Amino acid sequence: MKRIILFVLTNVLVVVVLGIMASLLGVNRYLTSNGLNLGMLMGYALIMGFGGAFISLLISKPIAKWSSGVRIIEQPQNMDEAWIVETVRKFAEKSNIGMPEVGIYEGEPNAFATGAFKNSALVAVSTGLLRGMTRDEVEAVIAHEVAHIANGDMVTMTLIQGVMNTFVVFLSRVISYAIDSFLRKGDEENSGPGIGYMISTIVLDILLGFAAAIVVAWFSRQREFRADAGAAQLMGRKQPMVNALARLGGMTPGELPKSMAAMGISGGIGQLFSTHPPIEERIAALQNAA
Repeated sequence: MKRIILFVLTNVLVVVVLGIMASLLGVNRYLTSNGLNLGMLMGYALIMGFGGAFISLLISKPIAKWSSGVRIIEQPQNMDEAWIVETVRKFAEKSNIGMPEVGIYEGEPNAFATGAFKNSALVAVSTGLLRGMTRDEVEAVIAHEVAHIANGDMVTMTLIQGVMNTFVVFLSRVISYAIDSFLRKGDEENSGPGIGYMISTIVLDILLGFAAAIVVAWFSRQREFRADAGAAQLMGRKQPMVNALARLGGMTPGELPKSMAAMGISGGIGQLFSTHPPIEERIAALQNAA
């Protein structure tokens, strides 16, 4: 989850910074100097939207390494590290992708995969995962992360984020232009956007950026189901992944999911921004899969 939150927040910040730079450099004024040019604005929005998304994608691996304190396993220092590297290699070969970098970091039970390209990705495993799970469960988690890489999930998320960014940039400027025109109604002396346009653009870039994050989070939750299924396929059985999810959820491995009705809408607004589905839903999806 941490890698997706970082990706989304980095994306929002990149778009906002690019938007502020565009305002300071006069690009926004050029777009609106003689009325809003929607064609030019859409081209501008596409460049800004996908530019921000791809910048975030390209820096995702170094940011993940830095933020989590990942140590890349160049030469395994013990049997556990050797086993992790060989497990990643086995699943990478099965998935027909290049061998990812393999890392380890201190932390609670977790793991992640990231990187801009399938053949130069990173799989990192926490020390807590190794201490708190059986070998089968750790293997299932690693298979899950390799499935993310094989599915091209980071690129897919980037494209989705790029589309959402484009709408954010486009809509924020159209709305800001309308607000600015209303505030300056009757003022015929000054041409071009005023301070109301600049302020509204920055505020709307942030607000609409978080609204877009809700849509991106929904897509992220769907990809988790696919990665769970991919892990079961790579292992040839689904029970280790079910057990690993149960362990992560604090349940006894093999325990049936709690009633969906019991969950209700207790997630509140936070559930809208959640990048991972509830553990119970993921277990149920795996158990019900053919």
